[in-house]
Amino acid sequence: MKKNQKQWWLRSALGLGLAASAVLPSAVMADTDEDVVDLRLMETTDLHSHVMNYDYFSGRQDDKVGLVNTAALINSAREEVTNSMLFDNGDLIQGNPMADYVVDQNVLDEEGKIHPVYQAMNLLEYDAGNYGNHEFNYGLDFLSQAISGSDFPYVNANVYKADSEENYFDPYVILDREVIDQDGEAHAIKVGVIGFVPPQIMTWDKDKLEGHVTTRDLKETAEKFIPEMKEAGADVIVGIAHSGLGSAEEYVKGAENQTYQLSTVDGFDALLFGHSHQTFPSEDYASLDGKHNIDLNTGTINGVPTTQAGFWGSDLGIIDLQMEKTDGEWEIVQGKSEARPIYDSETGEALVKPDQEIIDAVAHDHEGTKEYVATPVGETEVPLYSYFSQVLDDPTVQVVNDAQKSYIEKYIQGTELDGLPVLSAAAPFKAGRDGVSDYTDIPAGGLAIKDTTSLYKYPNTVRAVKINGAQVIEWLEWSAGQFNQIDPDTKEAQQLVKENTSTEPGFPSYNFDVIDGLTYQIDVTEPARYNNDGDKINNSHRIVNVEFNGEPIDPDQEFLVATNNYRASSKFANPDGDNVVIESPDENRQVLVNYIRENETINPKADGNWSFAPIEGDVTLTFRSSPKGQEYAAKEEAITYLETQADGFAEYTVELSETPETEVSFPDVPEGYWAQEEIYELAKDGVIKGYPNGNFGPTDKLTRVQFAMLLTRELGLTAEGENPFKDVPEKYQEEVTAAFENGIVNGVASDRFDPEALINREQMAAMVVRAYEYKAGEDYHPSSDLPYEDQNQIRIGFVDEVRAAYELELMIGVPGDKFVPKGTASRAEAATVVYRLR
Repeated sequence: MKKNQKQWWLRSALGLGLAASAVLPSAVMADTDEDVVDLRLMETTDLHSHVMNYDYFSGRQDDKVGLVNTAALINSAREEVTNSMLFDNGDLIQGNPMADYVVDQNVLDEEGKIHPVYQAMNLLEYDAGNYGNHEFNYGLDFLSQAISGSDFPYVNANVYKADSEENYFDPYVILDREVIDQDGEAHAIKVGVIGFVPPQIMTWDKDKLEGHVTTRDLKETAEKFIPEMKEAGADVIVGIAHSGLGSAEEYVKGAENQTYQLSTVDGFDALLFGHSHQTFPSEDYASLDGKHNIDLNTGTINGVPTTQAGFWGSDLGIIDLQMEKTDGEWEIVQGKSEARPIYDSETGEALVKPDQEIIDAVAHDHEGTKEYVATPVGETEVPLYSYFSQVLDDPTVQVVNDAQKSYIEKYIQGTELDGLPVLSAAAPFKAGRDGVSDYTDIPAGGLAIKDTTSLYKYPNTVRAVKINGAQVIEWLEWSAGQFNQIDPDTKEAQQLVKENTSTEPGFPSYNFDVIDGLTYQIDVTEPARYNNDGDKINNSHRIVNVEFNGEPIDPDQEFLVATNNYRASSKFANPDGDNVVIESPDENRQVLVNYIRENETINPKADGNWSFAPIEGDVTLTFRSSPKGQEYAAKEEAITYLETQADGFAEYTVELSETPETEVSFPDVPEGYWAQEEIYELAKDGVIKGYPNGNFGPTDKLTRVQFAMLLTRELGLTAEGENPFKDVPEKYQEEVTAAFENGIVNGVASDRFDPEALINREQMAAMVVRAYEYKAGEDYHPSSDLPYEDQNQIRIGFVDEVRAAYELELMIGVPGDKFVPKGTASRAEAATVVYRLR
């Protein structure tokens, strides 16, 4: 449909009528015999199953979210006009505990059961929906099962059947609608609706989609189908793109975010977009107003009325079109968009009342979800407490960093960011800022979903920034502002940690970011370089001995740092203003829940990647925490409880060693332990290392990557080329690559090592024999037979290696004259095998 540039002031107010005045009050119309129709389009997007105005993690009402609140805006917006249509832009069935409840409890397998999002949306009488990328997270079968509960049609044009030119879904739909013009006359119009999803679903959900579907570029797809929609008689063409705005500078084929590029395609009369969890028109896009043909006043992009309705039901996107019938054809003569919020963030007040009909409809699933979050999702082998999180590397921060890092490493697979080393930044959110009870204390054992609200206090979403090593250090310098400057010559006790407030001279614990993936020390004898507000106050440097992969950090090397949307907006995470490269819609807490569930049992022992630089002199350093930390202080060698003070907080001391310890000692490897000599000799030479809590864990099971690293260190190998295995985490790549290059290890596939798989005894035999051959400089050919009763269970490819390991006395059998080739090995057993190489 062509755009008509007729001016609104040529028409009279009488011709516009009351309903149109409510839509476009500035319009003035002249008497005309032409038919004029006002059509309102409404959008919701990125609801992520937030049907209710409720936070299932904290167990409290949350009026900033929820379709029950957006419904009030929908109903009032409909009442303002004669003609309206309602669309959803995807990311419905994943993203919060209600979505997980539906999947995990097999709710849709109950006869006649409809997904709660569709129970609500059917009541609101949506006209059409578009698939978001998260619709594919649970696979195509579940998607089909869920969508079957929808009373409205779905569209997508850029997902095709694998190895086919056939669309997997209906690419578009032509909706026949009766509309009433400004004179009260009825007309039949055809509204064409076409949908798009990021092509990257093939990366994000590769395991569920590969071999079933493939994707195409958004802009090329639009150019293909719009002429076809016109030929089918569409009077209005509405594009629903689950895609962010994207580049206004250049078109990049296959880009994730292409809404701007879609606006350049001839034929769209309105665009509804989403995915990036922003609102258009709004201050979210203030920097682009008046540039690249983007007009926030009219809500248009390249002249196309466009809206984006926030996320989680936060806003209702509205586009008001005016259509005029000329010579038998409908033309759009004017269009304007807006976004209406459900909540006033400035006053902290809800702007609407929730829709009772929807509340009643989903009440059963809402209660079911509340029960669901109270159930265990996994186990923790160690207690999770944050009492010392401001002075020691901490398990509650560690598990968040582990989850964020794992998420981003998976997120970037197959993208242009793949291959960049991933770090992760997290802070101790619960460290007494909100009172003496504001600490995490979760005992070892069962871990429920709702416990994650203690591990991650805020409803942030995951972001990743791309910065270099020098910028990482500046970020850490700001974090180190949490500490007071310590005088090494003072004998009196000195308070190490500043007051946990956001006003000077305090420093809130949520700004004390620990960045995992590096090792570094903090020299608190130096003055802080930055204050809490990020203002540079000294030319000092507290961050010292920063290493990446055991080498001094390269200030020019690029890193991805996983963090949250709050931190990603800071000048340290985003120093150039364009460092944010991943804006995930997933909540950090949900990422943490998923991580725990995937691992089933977690053991988030802090890895000790940061510490204080030693202080020469006899200093006494104190800090405040909850008196409940006393029982844990007894287990922390560096922490001593002093007293509980009048305000309820307790005073503790933390000890900083003057010099690094040289004597190796593991409490769980006592005198007389069967592998004591081997363990301590290897530890003394740096071949094996203990846990941050001081233990060695001799009975803990060993993984493939751990054994490869032991052999690499023992042989003193260094890598020459690049890591061939995509599944090896960055921190292990150097050592695994060195082992591979020197013939010590092989992958399970050309690009996969399976690093976290437990190593079995026949694999261990193969690796240690290859290590022997490398050390000897020649191949070893065994000549004797094996004495093991279970030798027929050894895989053919490992028989010679097991025979060689036996003859060389690198490995021995187990009681009963067996080798147990498929059995796993402990850390102590691995130590004895590696030691025998000497």
